Order: sequence, then C-alpha cells, then structure tokens
Amino acid sequence: MLRTDRLFEIINILRSARSPMSAAQIATHLEVTPRTVYRYIATLQSMRIPIEGAVGIGYVMRKGYNLPPLNFSEEELESIVVGIGLLARTGDASLQSAAQRVLSKIESSRIPSDSLRVSGWGISTPAPSQMETLRSAIRQEQKLQIDYVSLDHKHTRRVILPIVLTYYVEVAVLSAWCTMRQDFRNFRIDRIEACLPLDAFFQGEAKALRARMEREQPELGGASQTGD
Repeated sequence: MLRTDRLFEIINILRSARSPMSAAQIATHLEVTPRTVYRYIATLQSMRIPIEGAVGIGYVMRKGYNLPPLNFSEEELESIVVGIGLLARTGDASLQSAAQRVLSKIESSRIPSDSLRVSGWGISTPAPSQMETLRSAIRQEQKLQIDYVSLDHKHTRRVILPIVLTYYVEVAVLSAWCTMRQDFRNFRIDRIEACLPLDAFFQGEAKALRARMEREQPELGGASQTGD
C-alpha cells in the first residue's frame, strides 16, 4: 500500500470509529508499526485534517469532517456494487478486502448493497499472498521466479516478466514473457507452486510487451494456452 493510500485509510478508519483508536489498533489495520502511525497522524494534522488525540490516549476524527463526495449516478453505483460482488469469483482475497473499503467510501446508503446479489461461484481460492504478489509484480514491473507444473505434469523453474492477470470463470491466468522459452506464455495460477519476487525489474517495458503479445500471439488471451 502506498503512503498516500495509508493516509486516506487512516482518515476512513477514524471517520467510522465509534470511540478513540490507539496507534496500535490503527497499525494492525494497516499492517505497519505504531511508530509509523504516529508519523502519519502528524502528517495529517499538519494538513489541517481535524484529528484529535495524542500518544497513549488514542485518536478521533472531529465530527463533521468528510472526504470530497464521489458523484456517481444511481446506475454507476449499481455497477460498482455488482462489480464488487463479482470479485468473489476471482478467489483473490486481498482484492475482495480492498473492494469492501471502496464500498465504505461511496454513498452506499443510496444503493442497499444487499439489493443486488452475485453468486460467489467461481475460482477456487488460491493463497491470498500469491495473488497479491502477482498483482504487485505487474504494477511494479518486477521479475518473478516461479516453480510451475504444466498440464502434462512437468515441473520447471523459470524467470518471467509478468504483464497481465486474467480472471476466467474457473481459473486465473498470468500472461508473461518467459525468459526460459524466450516467448510469451500463460501460466495458470493454480499450477504455480512457488512464486518469488526478484531484485530485478523491467520498468518501462510492460506496455510495449502487452502490445507485442496482442499483436504477435492474440491466442494467448485463451486460458488453454498455458506455459509449457
């Protein structure tokens, strides 16, 4: 989570809290140390955000403070609610958690979230940390080392440049440039046995790689074209 995201998250945590929250409680939500929370609180207070409290007492948000409103139409709000519901099918727990935070930031009272329902049937839930690692690597354009089992049960270890994560009905697929094959490959997430971010990046290349993949191998958009 970026520093700016954490600052906004602290605002939302304090806005929804019914009693003062300690730095330790906030730190648990953000998965950081209390000392980091103290710095964030000081930053927000310096920006004239009406947070009151002190170390050892707890923090509260002064009543009446709101973030700028998000002006969605009724239909746009419905699309958000349905889209968030569909995330349950991806098996990506960290995305689902982020989606719930999105709901807390919009005027959800205008569209009761239980009035539009989506079946949760979909991808078997993989390890949440793995999905988060893959998405993070795509964002940061970071190389990964993966241990992969192909459909014919061959085990390989390879270094890849991850560029696209696609959620199908029953499986999630990672598209990447494979350094071993020197070509684009799709990797089924449920067949990645281990995934290790490397201290190596391909920053500035991902967009061109995606365009090249679409141009040279459009068939890789299908889940059947998996890594060999």
